[in-house]
Amino acid sequence: MSGRGIFTTIAIRRGKPFLWEKHWSRLVHAAEKLDIDLAEFDASDVKVALSKKLADDNVIDGRAKLTFSDNRTGKIWPERENTAGKTALSIITGPLRQIPERFRLNLSPYPVNSRSPLAGIKSTDYLEPTLCFEAAQNTGFDEAVRVNERGQVTSACFANIFWMKAGIFYTPDLTTGCLAGTTREFILENLEVVECVADIDELLSAEGIFLSSAGIGIVEAASLEDRTFSPGHHPILDLLDAGRQ
Repeated sequence: MSGRGIFTTIAIRRGKPFLWEKHWSRLVHAAEKLDIDLAEFDASDVKVALSKKLADDNVIDGRAKLTFSDNRTGKIWPERENTAGKTALSIITGPLRQIPERFRLNLSPYPVNSRSPLAGIKSTDYLEPTLCFEAAQNTGFDEAVRVNERGQVTSACFANIFWMKAGIFYTPDLTTGCLAGTTREFILENLEVVECVADIDELLSAEGIFLSSAGIGIVEAASLEDRTFSPGHHPILDLLDAGRQ
């Protein structure tokens, strides 16, 4: 009734969930933060259920979304009989997202509230980033860069953000309110990246901008607003291919 729930989207490569341990670890952390009971679920059992769903849906390369929803009654509504357990698990699958040849970004007019109790959490209350994404799409862009209430670069609507300047890669620090994405974590483990606090001018003067998520992998942006970037072969773009071997 209150929308208390968490989810994660997992890239499926060759029929296997990519970075499964990172996804499960983030789910557990989010559940603890939002008081969602995962005691009924074991990581290995959930992975088996996911594998069965992938086989049933014949997904070899695609995506899977795992959602845990709180079934418990709250203080606002009367008690009711609950036979479904404290928490429900939903698994859905889908194809990989289609990425345009020239990935165009604009600046979102909607800031991230870094002080929100949901900051950095993939909760089922995901309407705000969805509306930000739709606003970018409706104006002819593929994604949007979001800043927080202090004007600090945070993320894209559905992705983490990296940029390169003088040969050095940067990404927003978690204190900005950005999501600790699993692909972001994988990049930090395999590439020297500076986590920092920066304003939008840093992006506009960058040599390149890159987005990362389970849904899109790692994508190089062609432009941000009116600023265009020269395409190049950057080491960040090779990381996922190396990680799948």
